[in-house]
Amino acid sequence: MADKFDLVAEIREDSGKGASRRLRRQNKVPAIIYGGGRPPRSLMFDHNKVIHELENESFYSSVLNIKVGNKSQAAIVKDIQRHPSKFQIVHMDFQRIVEDQVIRMNVPIHFVGADIAVGVKVGGGSVSQMRNDVEVVCLPRYLPEYLELDISGLELDDYMYLSDIPLPEGVEIPELAHADEQAQPIVSIHVIKEEIIEDEVEEGIEGEVPAGEVPVGDEEPAEDGDDDSTED
Repeated sequence: MADKFDLVAEIREDSGKGASRRLRRQNKVPAIIYGGGRPPRSLMFDHNKVIHELENESFYSSVLNIKVGNKSQAAIVKDIQRHPSKFQIVHMDFQRIVEDQVIRMNVPIHFVGADIAVGVKVGGGSVSQMRNDVEVVCLPRYLPEYLELDISGLELDDYMYLSDIPLPEGVEIPELAHADEQAQPIVSIHVIKEEIIEDEVEEGIEGEVPAGEVPVGDEEPAEDGDDDSTED
């Protein structure tokens, strides 16, 4: 069963960088919601509650319920800006959802059966994931929290591709329509080879001076006009 996410928002009338900084100091997250044939609207959320919701992977690929007063709006998160050094959400973008309009959304790929895969159990290999998510197109009611791919039958040095992912009803992967299916590997099993690189040390003849170097004590005197020193 899909998780249900309710986000309580407040309308914010002021805008600009200064106003956003003031909101962050008040432990608020500035945000904007757009789409659905309506003008964009500036919102703000409680930072601690947002952080709590972001701990759930499903939040990023679910239809959210944004509440403003006694009104609710279905939406999906389109962008989350994080502070580069602080544990802080700087800004969020949401897109309104209309029931009969197709949406584009990135959803996670869950690889199941990795611990019992043939290439791991028999071949002694390790699973290498080339993709962790994929963009899907569907109506809001068909939006999956994630796509699942069983890799238990994957053998050593074999690949599975984007086209191998079973798709739920009403869900499409637009990427498959524009490229060769076999050109989009998303997971493989290989034996990881460890290569030891030894430092090469050139051993010169004792007493021999490398070309271009002058022995200590035998420095060539600087010619007139070649002194690089400067006077104050």
